[in-house]
Amino acid sequence: MIGYGDRARTQCEVVRLFRETHPDLPPLSQGTISKIEAQYREMGHVRKVPSKRQAIVDDDTKLNLLLALEENPITPARQPVIKV
Repeated sequence: MIGYGDRARTQCEVVRLFRETHPDLPPLSQGTISKIEAQYREMGHVRKVPSKRQAIVDDDTKLNLLLALEENPITPARQPVIKV
């Protein structure tokens, strides 16, 4: 584990050190430290990354899109279907 200071520490040591250094903050669990370390090893940073959730599309919008594509199959699927 890449830890605090000039040497590598285990996750348990990091938890203990965090509790000693920041007694006013809620304690971190070993699981939290593990997730932070895994993200650092994977991405090279621990900044918050926005999640890539799929957009929620209601049934009416899906139906409108399918009808528009049926009428004009050349229309790009990402082009909004706006009927006024």
